[in-house]
Amino acid sequence: MKIVGSKPGQIEITPDRVRDFLKKERFESDISESFEVPGISTGLAVTAFGGDILFIEATGMKGKGRLTLTGQLGDVMRESAQIAHSFVRSKAAQLCIDASGFEETDVHIHVPAGAIPKDGPSAGVAMIMAIASLFSGRPVHSDVGMTGEVTLRGRVLPVGGIKMKVLAAHRAGLKKVILPKRNERDLDELPDEVRNDMEFILVERIDQALEVGLLACADYVDMDMAANS
Repeated sequence: MKIVGSKPGQIEITPDRVRDFLKKERFESDISESFEVPGISTGLAVTAFGGDILFIEATGMKGKGRLTLTGQLGDVMRESAQIAHSFVRSKAAQLCIDASGFEETDVHIHVPAGAIPKDGPSAGVAMIMAIASLFSGRPVHSDVGMTGEVTLRGRVLPVGGIKMKVLAAHRAGLKKVILPKRNERDLDELPDEVRNDMEFILVERIDQALEVGLLACADYVDMDMAANS
């Protein structure tokens, strides 16, 4: 290295010098995207390489109410998707959704990076958000990341890896993160600059998360009327 044989003294480490010594990154992290298409949400996950953001994509097509899952999802994550589909269907009226649409719509949920196995309960909130967005036609706010397990009754349960997930959200440029209320104590592990730069929404029920992630029904109706006027 260039440091060997040099005179003793302080050495300034700059971004350019880091790239020069370490070369190209072996693994690149996803960055947040600005999307306005219904059916997409941004989840947070822990992988073998640390925290990362996870896009949940849902699309619908004319069919008989079938649910298809792709993206190398493990059993727990598949269960989360099934719970999300059932929950949104059961709460259709509150979400400004025509319940009859479920019977004639096949739903396909995909989590990109299909070569990477994914499992765990952390995507429950993001799954519900994506499906609710798809059927209501209201996009999820693209600057919001989310994690948490969800029950059929709509309770949001705590999950692990909060520090790594939040650091990944911050690195990706997200400004808000929805977390289970019972994970509040995990925020103490975050660096001050990260904690002060982000807004954390702590929820106990999924309807609290939906209020943050999706436009309210009345707001959506007003926007739709304005667009068509």
